[in-house]
Amino acid sequence: MHPRPFFAWREVLAVDLVLAAFLLAVAGRYGPHRDELYFVSAGDRLAWGYPDQPSFTPLLARMADLLAPGNLVVLRLPSLVAVCVLVALAAGFARLLGGGRAAQALTAVVVAASAVVVALGHRLTTATFDTLAWTAILLIVAHALVDDRPRLWLLAGLVAGVGLNNKHSVSLLLVAVLAAVALVPQTRGRLRSPYPWLGGLLALLLWVPNLLWQAAHDWPVRELSADIAEEYGGLGGRLELVGQALVMFSPVIAVLWVWGLVVLLRRPEWVLVRPVAVTFLVLVVVLLVTGGKGYYLAGAIPPLIAAGSTALAERWPGRRVVVAGAVLALSAAVAWPAMAPVLPVRTYAASFYTAVDQDQVETIGWPEAAATVRGVLDSLPEAERDDAVVFTANYGEAGAMEWYDVTPHVYSGHNGWADWGPPPEEAGPVVVVDWESPETDFTGCEHRATLDNDADADNEEQGRTVWLCSGVRDGWTERWEDLAHLDA
Repeated sequence: MHPRPFFAWREVLAVDLVLAAFLLAVAGRYGPHRDELYFVSAGDRLAWGYPDQPSFTPLLARMADLLAPGNLVVLRLPSLVAVCVLVALAAGFARLLGGGRAAQALTAVVVAASAVVVALGHRLTTATFDTLAWTAILLIVAHALVDDRPRLWLLAGLVAGVGLNNKHSVSLLLVAVLAAVALVPQTRGRLRSPYPWLGGLLALLLWVPNLLWQAAHDWPVRELSADIAEEYGGLGGRLELVGQALVMFSPVIAVLWVWGLVVLLRRPEWVLVRPVAVTFLVLVVVLLVTGGKGYYLAGAIPPLIAAGSTALAERWPGRRVVVAGAVLALSAAVAWPAMAPVLPVRTYAASFYTAVDQDQVETIGWPEAAATVRGVLDSLPEAERDDAVVFTANYGEAGAMEWYDVTPHVYSGHNGWADWGPPPEEAGPVVVVDWESPETDFTGCEHRATLDNDADADNEEQGRTVWLCSGVRDGWTERWEDLAHLDA
C-alpha cells in the first residue's frame, strides 16, 4: 500500500459546505414525500418495528417533529447531515488507498454531486441512512484488514446494529462482507480471529428488539419482501436493477466506479482492500437472484468511486483531475431537477424529469389534497362531524391528513397504519379517499370531490376520488382484515 497521506479536510469540508448549502436552499420546496409523511405518523406511534421497516427513521422523524412540528426543513436535516458524512467517508476511503489531496477531493466532489446522493440528502428516507451505514461498514472493515486492527470489527458490528434498526438490507451486506473476506486468500485468515464474529454478534444483539417485534407480528417483512421480489423479479426487473445501479450516480460516473472496481480487483498493492470489491460483486449476484432494487447497492459504490478517483489522480496531472471532476459533477447535475426541487413546480410537472424519478413527483399536491378532504368534512352537518372519520387507500394520504391537521380521526389499512386501527365501531360517516369502488366495503357512498394538485403533476394522487359514505359494511372490526393490506 502507498504511505498514508493526511486527510484533505479543507477540500472535503468545502465540498460538504456547498452540498449542505444547496440542500438547505431546496429543503422546503414542493412538499413532503409520502414516505416522510408515513415516518412522522409512525414516529408519533413509536414501536420497535413496523411491518415495512424498523424504528430508526421514524425515531428521527419523531425527534424532528417534536423540535419543530410541521417543519419540512428540520425534518430533512438528518438526511443532509448523513450525506455530508457519506462524502467524508468516501474521501477517507481514497486516503486509505493512498490517495492524496487530489484523489480525496475528486472523490468528495463526485460523490457529493451524484444524483442519488442529492436525492438521499434532500428527503428523509431509510435509504439515506442505509447507504451511509453500508459505506461506513465497508470503510471500517477495510481499515481492520489493511491496518491489522481486528478490534475494528466490533465498531463495524456497532454500526451494523444501528443500521439493522433502520433497514434489514444491512444483513445482506454483512453476509457479503464475510463471504468476500473468505474468498480473498490474503484476507481469509482474518476470519480465524474472534473479532469478526463478535462484531456480528454485537450487531445481532442490537437487532434483537426489532426481530422480536417482527416475530410477534408474524414476520410481515417476509410478505413485503416477496412483494418486492415479485415486482422486481424476472428478466425485466433484473435488467432494471443493473441499469439503475449504472445510472443512479450518473452514467459517466459509472465509468469511474466500474474502473475502480477493476483496479481494486487487480492491483497487488490493494489486495487487502480487495474484499470491498468482492463484496460488491457478491451483492450484485444476491440481488439478481433474490430480486432487489438497484439503489440497494448505493452504499457499496462510494468506495469504488474512491478507488477510481485514486487511480485517476495517480495517472493525471492536477489540472486534468480538476477537469475530470467538473465533467463528472456536471454529468450528474443535469439530473438534479429530477431529484430535488430546483425548478418551479409547474415547470417541473410539465417536464420529462417526472419520468426520470418517480419519488419527487410524489411531493406535489398534498396541501391541495388535504384541503379537498377538509372541504368534504366541513360540508357535513355539525352533529355528524365528531364521529366522522377519514379512511385512505395508502399511508401517504393518511399521513398527509395528519401533517396538515385535517382531522384527528384518520385511518388506513396500508402497512403500519393497519396496526393503528380499526376506528371505533360507531365511527361514521366516512370520508373515503382514493377508492375506485367503495361500495364493496362501505355503504351509502356518493362521490364528493376529485383530488387535483393544481400543477397537473402526474402522480399517484392526481385525479383520485373522494367519497362520502354513511358507514362500513359489517362493522369496522369485522371488515378490518379485508381493508388491511401490505405492499411496498
